Amino acid sequence: MCTVTYLPKSNNEYILTSSRDEATARPSAVLPKEYSIDGKIIIFPKDPVGGGSWIAYSESRTACLLNGAFKKHKHNPPYKKSRGLVLLDYFSFADLNTFTSNYNFSKIEPFTLVIIEPLGLFELRWDGAQTFIEKLDSNKPLIWSSSTLYSDEIISKRKTWFSSWLNSNPKYSTEGIRSFHTLGGEGDKENDFLMNRNNLLLTISLTSVVKKTSGIEMVYEDLTNKSSIIIALTPA
Repeated sequence: MCTVTYLPKSNNEYILTSSRDEATARPSAVLPKEYSIDGKIIIFPKDPVGGGSWIAYSESRTACLLNGAFKKHKHNPPYKKSRGLVLLDYFSFADLNTFTSNYNFSKIEPFTLVIIEPLGLFELRWDGAQTFIEKLDSNKPLIWSSSTLYSDEIISKRKTWFSSWLNSNPKYSTEGIRSFHTLGGEGDKENDFLMNRNNLLLTISLTSVVKKTSGIEMVYEDLTNKSSIIIALTPA
């Protein structure tokens, strides 16, 4: 779960988009639908292997996962549970502060969570030993790239590509940022936003959570199976 962009709009609206880079041998995700977690309705695509997800939203919160924390780490199983399940566990708590104060992160592989909730936009990183929480400026566009797949040099390049796109696209739209996620880069298949590493590891899906004044919806496209869906949260 490897490239994420955040675009702020007026009236607390936003577009959060995630490109999922994954091994082609991994089974396709289940299309997004509504699930009930501790009495809360959550919408997310489900990973059939771990049972979790890399992006999910409720009526008031959105969470998105990237593998790795600050730098590439050594894979050292066994781990207690999938990081995709940790993302879903977050929704069982009242907010990020309650989650990090009460959750047991030990024996979970390092990850980064991008969280949007009523208290603001946050970044939670778990490096395998401790958590790091940073409140971000929700009025500024942001980009993340997974430290497990991209070097510091490439991550810096991707930030430059994103900045160039922002300068040329002052009016943010879901269609525009999704196009950037598929076309952004400089012709390097291994590191462009639509990446492909010898057909063994590639970008397999593109997901956007779009918050509007009228509600919130998920736009999902399975790039491998050429299937897509737009699903809005059913009002309570």
